Amino acid sequence: MGRRRKRRTHVPVDDEKVPRSFVIRSGVVGRAVSYLVRDVRKVMEPNTAVKLRERKTNKLKDFVAVASHYGVTHFLIFSQTKVGTNLRIARTPRGPTLTFRISQYSTIKDVLSLQTNPRSKGTEYRNPPLLVLNNFGDNSRHMKLMAAMFQNLFPPINVQTMKLGEAKRVLLLNYDSETDKIDFRHYYIGIKITGVNKSIKRIIQTEVPNLNKYDDISEYILREAHASESDIEDGPDSTIVIPQKLLNRNQRTEQRAVRLTEIGPRMTLQLTKIQNEFCDGSIIYHRFIKKTKEEEKQLEKLYNQKIKEKEKRRKEQEENIKRKQEEKERIADNNRKMQRDLLKAKLAQQKAEKQKEQEGIEEDEEEDEEDDNINDVELIGDDEELDSEEEEDDDEMDED
Repeated sequence: MGRRRKRRTHVPVDDEKVPRSFVIRSGVVGRAVSYLVRDVRKVMEPNTAVKLRERKTNKLKDFVAVASHYGVTHFLIFSQTKVGTNLRIARTPRGPTLTFRISQYSTIKDVLSLQTNPRSKGTEYRNPPLLVLNNFGDNSRHMKLMAAMFQNLFPPINVQTMKLGEAKRVLLLNYDSETDKIDFRHYYIGIKITGVNKSIKRIIQTEVPNLNKYDDISEYILREAHASESDIEDGPDSTIVIPQKLLNRNQRTEQRAVRLTEIGPRMTLQLTKIQNEFCDGSIIYHRFIKKTKEEEKQLEKLYNQKIKEKEKRRKEQEENIKRKQEEKERIADNNRKMQRDLLKAKLAQQKAEKQKEQEGIEEDEEEDEEDDNINDVELIGDDEELDSEEEEDDDEMDED
């Protein structure tokens, strides 16, 4: 048996050019909005933090602090007020920020509950969805900026090198000029066989049917021939030619029908405000508030003054931090110096005590030596007296 030849080429993806996002909620939101946040993360897969968990104590600056470390380029921030639900799409680190009002929305669970045969989750979330913008051809400034923001949420597509097998989802954003609202729809791209009824499709697509109730397979085919789906004829606009490598088994190249199945979520958005910085800055566009040029200049002046004051406070804070750090280091140096002095004094005291003890031991040894000398002298004197007494006794004995 011959060795398998490598026919696939693994080209590394340039991670620096891939947009990444954080989909988070800000403030206190309801359970339905929390589900919507989770579903929008599915739409943004795989280039988003799916398992990101927010805490009540987390602030926006906490997420911004770690955004650069993970290469995050966009923030999708959901918030809820008494008026309604809002969505902010912000570009890091310098903006702009687009604020939308969510007038209507449905979660994935709501969308699938309306379908007769809802589709279960498969491998379609391994690749980002295709983005389709409809009716965004207006030349106004805010429309161009909005279209560019949506396009930059997803990696660009190269038609020449793109693999058709990776196109599993499509995100449709349809702008309605009459209502000034955007319809957000998320679909699964399916490929179906054309020209045959539902029962034949099941057999061709390797789905084994249950034939226990039938005496012959022809009964199954004829009975299922009147199904609602089999009566739909696919026109030339909904059919494409599929290469052989994308088909099952060893099928020849042929036409297939492209079917879009909505998998949710869905939203109806309305642009309300555009700011030139990340969740801050001067207002470039506002739907409900119109200002004159003088008012815009005055607001710009106030904004520049606010920026200067903020910069001034920042410098003061840096100086205060530096001063406190120097004071802290000075106190630490003094403490270290005092500890060294105390240690030296303690060592000197221990040395003096040790020297004193040594001198006391030497004095005791000298006294012991003197006592020994005295005892030796006394012993010598006693011996001489004994000798003299013995001599006297001997003399007396001789005289007798």
